[in-house]
Amino acid sequence: MPAVVLVGAQWGDEGKGKATDLLGDRVDYVVKFNGGNNAGHTVVIGDEKYALHLLPSGILSPGVTPVISNGVVVDIEVLFEELDGLIERGVDVSRLLVSQGAHVIAGYHRTVDKVTERFLGKRRIGTTGRGIGPAYADKINRVGLRVADLFDEKILAEKIEGALDQKNHLLVKVYNRRAIEVQETVDELLQHAERLRPMVADTGLALNQALDRGETVLFEGGQATMLDVDHGTYPFVTSSNATAGGAVTGSGVGPTRVDSVIGVVKAYTTRVGEGPFPTELFDDKGAYLQKAGGEFGVTTGRPRRCGWYDAVISRYAARVNGLTDLVLTKLDVLTGLEKVPVCVAYDVDGERYDEMPIDQTAFHHAKPIYEELDGWWEDISRCRTFEDLPVNAQRYVRRLEEISGCRVSAIGVGPRRDEIIGIHDLIHARA
Repeated sequence: MPAVVLVGAQWGDEGKGKATDLLGDRVDYVVKFNGGNNAGHTVVIGDEKYALHLLPSGILSPGVTPVISNGVVVDIEVLFEELDGLIERGVDVSRLLVSQGAHVIAGYHRTVDKVTERFLGKRRIGTTGRGIGPAYADKINRVGLRVADLFDEKILAEKIEGALDQKNHLLVKVYNRRAIEVQETVDELLQHAERLRPMVADTGLALNQALDRGETVLFEGGQATMLDVDHGTYPFVTSSNATAGGAVTGSGVGPTRVDSVIGVVKAYTTRVGEGPFPTELFDDKGAYLQKAGGEFGVTTGRPRRCGWYDAVISRYAARVNGLTDLVLTKLDVLTGLEKVPVCVAYDVDGERYDEMPIDQTAFHHAKPIYEELDGWWEDISRCRTFEDLPVNAQRYVRRLEEISGCRVSAIGVGPRRDEIIGIHDLIHARA
């Protein structure tokens, strides 16, 4: 012990990689428990910037065992591209473990993803087109491919044939695309099997044994709370459980072993892709946040939609995840603003909502009710204690803490790994 879950508490891109890196020298295992290569973490170490998509951020921390667990969908080709890129830069990747139960993204998943999204037109979801959703759909439909299948060619071919039986009818008759040959996909996947074999393990067993030994395990969520397939802004969500509960089902570690749950939030809010976003800005303030915050997707390069901090979202995230701590990132981006609005509630057709509307239509119609806080002009990138911050920055953080339903335990004041203020210990036993 302890086991720590780290999740995004907004719509993603909050800086989870930075938070993981902050804990890196105190953690023995870092586990990716959901998603695939449809999200990215940027980690800055010294003058080096690393963009990770499929791999857990812990792979950059010496001595840490990074784990891709059963809840992840794995594009094997992307996995090795990322590993090779890190090897070229001198990063030791030899400790990586990959669950034998993780599902595999095949070429036909990417094809179906792209043609389906184009077919939806203005009703598109905003998918990355990387095959994540179709791979999860096959998992639920029980026609998916798992990592273990790559080591039995006969079973692999049978499963691919079953998966393609319906998909080829769809591709040919609906989308006017060519049918995909079974052997084509078998060959595509088998070319990676032998290199993958040494990494494959019963990761659920390995993690439970690590906790039995008293080692520290960090579960790192991909995407974020508001993109969770059950608890997010459905249907504009990802295809997996990005909330804390997903760490349990996605890893094989029981809920009673989790000691703390850390939520990561930006000092403002961003979103990539389609879907409602109550505090979104369409003016020069939004452009300022986008430029000052470098708000472009790590995986897609798409510009992120920007808006003010939304405490309704934060309170919701604190509740559904059972958050014990918040890591507040990018506070420095707000430097230089005379006033900083914060959304404290919504107005939906004249009715005030202090909590998330459960009705999809109501959320689409939600208009933010703002409280304005005084800004600050001082450079805060060199601040290393809370008391070092300008008074107005301190007041901003304390107000966010009050209205978000969870204590702020660390504050990011710049992009580098050392540009962070620690307030409370993020690794602690269950109260």
